[in-house]
Amino acid sequence: MLVWSKAERGAVWAAVVPLFLLVYGLPIGVIVLASFSGQWNDILPSHLTTQHYADAFRTASFASLKASILTGIIASLAALVCGTWAALALRRFKPLPKRVLDLFFFVPSAVPSVSIGLGLLVAFSQPPFLLNGTRLIVLIAHFMLIAAFTYGTVTAGLARLPIDCEQVAESLGARPFYRLRRVTLPLLTPYLIAAFSLSFALSMGELGATVMVYPPGWVTLPVRIFSLSDRGAIFDAATLTTILGAATLIVLITLTRISSRVMSR
Repeated sequence: MLVWSKAERGAVWAAVVPLFLLVYGLPIGVIVLASFSGQWNDILPSHLTTQHYADAFRTASFASLKASILTGIIASLAALVCGTWAALALRRFKPLPKRVLDLFFFVPSAVPSVSIGLGLLVAFSQPPFLLNGTRLIVLIAHFMLIAAFTYGTVTAGLARLPIDCEQVAESLGARPFYRLRRVTLPLLTPYLIAAFSLSFALSMGELGATVMVYPPGWVTLPVRIFSLSDRGAIFDAATLTTILGAATLIVLITLTRISSRVMSR
């Protein structure tokens, strides 16, 4: 740490912890309390109940949770494959063309997600690429928004790999595909897991583009939360928000443990 004395460290913690609780802890706590609330007319809620959670797992909200998880997994896997492929292909390029291609790769993440949704809505509204009203257009929207982060994470991982390992394998006669499968990808595994984790988390919380293109039969959880809050069903929206956060956290913790085991080997 930059602060070495006990008194200075204590002062830093005394300032940081309340700030963290105020900025992050208070909103999360309010959402969790609201998810158990039957009524909230005072400082604290009253008539605490778990009925909101029971309803969430029995109604269309559960279908929205499944839609969010499936969309996150499929879009993140596609982004992982394409982002890794692009990072491996571009690392041999000269600096100038690589920077230009990097710029194009990050354009979708640099513009508002609503613009991406509107662009897809216009681009795929006519034959022969009529995708409006299908689940595929939602997957494409999520893929476009998260692929750049996957590419960036894998590129950063490639920059940290010891180049000697690949050179030694090449000097021993290993073919390019064998080097990729047995040397490069195993060394990249922690970065691949980190890229998938980041992509999945971003996909689970994506709203702007999704609300523009989602079909009636594929409503993700953020869209349903927005719809409920817009209708004034705050307690139900808070319940789904808590479920969304818990589901995302469980997946991220699981992937983190897998990454730690891989790195320990």
